[in-house]
Amino acid sequence: MSKIPADYLPPKELWAHYTAPEEFKQFASGQWNIAEELLDRHVKEGRGDNVAILFGDQKITYKELLAMANKFANVLTKAGIGAQDRVGLRLTNMPEAVAINFGIMKVGAIPVPISPLWAKEEVAFVCNNAEFAGFAVSFPLMAAVEEARHEFEFPTKIIVVGGKPEDWEAKKCIAFGKEMAAASDQFTNVKLSADDIGVVLFTSGTTGQPREVLIESHLVNKYVWKIGPGEVLGGSAPVSFAAGYGTFCMIPFAGGGAISLLPKFTPDDMMSTIVKHKVTVVTGLPTAYRKLLEMPNFNDYDISCVRMYTTGGDALTGKTLAMWQAKTGKPIWEGLGGTEMMHLVTSNTMSDIPMPDSIGKALPGFEIKVVREDGTTAGPGEVGSMLIKGPTATLYWKPYIQDNKLLKTMKKGIKDGYNMMGDAVMMDKDGFIFFQAREDDMIKSSGFRLAPSEIEDAILRHKAVRDNAVVGIPDEVLGQKVVAMVELEPGNTASQDLASDIIKSTMDVLGMYKLPREVVFMDAIPRTPTGKILKKVLRKDYPEYPTKYVPKVK
Repeated sequence: MSKIPADYLPPKELWAHYTAPEEFKQFASGQWNIAEELLDRHVKEGRGDNVAILFGDQKITYKELLAMANKFANVLTKAGIGAQDRVGLRLTNMPEAVAINFGIMKVGAIPVPISPLWAKEEVAFVCNNAEFAGFAVSFPLMAAVEEARHEFEFPTKIIVVGGKPEDWEAKKCIAFGKEMAAASDQFTNVKLSADDIGVVLFTSGTTGQPREVLIESHLVNKYVWKIGPGEVLGGSAPVSFAAGYGTFCMIPFAGGGAISLLPKFTPDDMMSTIVKHKVTVVTGLPTAYRKLLEMPNFNDYDISCVRMYTTGGDALTGKTLAMWQAKTGKPIWEGLGGTEMMHLVTSNTMSDIPMPDSIGKALPGFEIKVVREDGTTAGPGEVGSMLIKGPTATLYWKPYIQDNKLLKTMKKGIKDGYNMMGDAVMMDKDGFIFFQAREDDMIKSSGFRLAPSEIEDAILRHKAVRDNAVVGIPDEVLGQKVVAMVELEPGNTASQDLASDIIKSTMDVLGMYKLPREVVFMDAIPRTPTGKILKKVLRKDYPEYPTKYVPKVK
């Protein structure tokens, strides 16, 4: 790897074992350019006039997208950015974001998506940690970058998309529009070895190789979304989030389909965009589907163009699945992925109909096993730790900094060549996997190891419950006591009787030892922008909640 020092990656003996499905083994070796496979190939094979991106009233063909990507590759080359240099992406959902990503890949550089929500301290850390040679930023997202700029330790060239060129040039930035207008739309792609670095995704700084990017893109497209020419994938995930990056900047292009980009999610904008762009596959967070279900004017939209709905990132719940299927006549297919593994590793699409409350089965090429705390294999229906081996794997960037922090994490996270995801799951006899909790969120009470998701699903069945989260709170007698945080449906009032009734309603599916010892009613369950419950916040703030109801169930 030409520009990646050896100590920027863990020693090879710590790497997980890679396995590639036979049908995509060609990507596991040799020389590749990711953009050439996902973009150029379609133009070369005669699909240049097919639509690649839909954005408002805009339609951008594969031929036009290729020209944009080539132009940006030339902009980068002019700026002195090349193979294995890192280039940050802090971009809003717009066609330029996709072109910029492919342009980075064309020069052999490494895209690094940066969350639009990060403040200046986080921006500065990632910029310095990844040693950005370039940083492409949408004009509306420049504030934190400008604040952090004086802390940049490397001569990072900031490329601003939007705004007035003269203003940015006065600040020694590169004006995207001006440079693109002058750039050639022809470019010779730089190829990388299959085991070079192809992308860096920041959870803690996870890398992905060209072989991983290409295999994962083809796998998810073939076995989950099944998008081909004429199909349109829609959703609202930000392209600068890791999940949104894979969803809208890579995977659909493996099959030559189109993407529908939505600048920002609102229920009405989502529905109207589905209709306008004739979206055939919708992907979204469970919270997005629940917000759509709450729309009083849901039936005003003709969304018969959609053939498939998918989700991930948080528990869908059987209740939401049933409500959506009753409303639309179509199920929502759930899966599980992770930034460390690039994208999805399981999906309910691996069976003919989705299994309620399941994240499905392993995608082809991935091997999943569930183990007990002592490392032995868990039996069907038994909760344990999920271990994964496949064509993608955890590989941390700069593991030796901060007192070898990520090196220690990797030593714990790779077991016998398998990636330990940190998820507690159970697998049934047919191979369906059921997510229980992040292992840090499992509750140890009176000697039992309890999965919050099972309790949450039981509570959610109550007609007064809109949302809920179950956490373990330290207790001198029990070790941890089970506490249910409950958000009520409008029109319901918190009370001792309601707390008792909610917990009583779970007793047909939960043993006594699983029942919450307390109920805390909340205005809203706190979630991240990607829909995950902030359980650390709930545990930290627990002492401050003024009213805690002890349910009476006997």
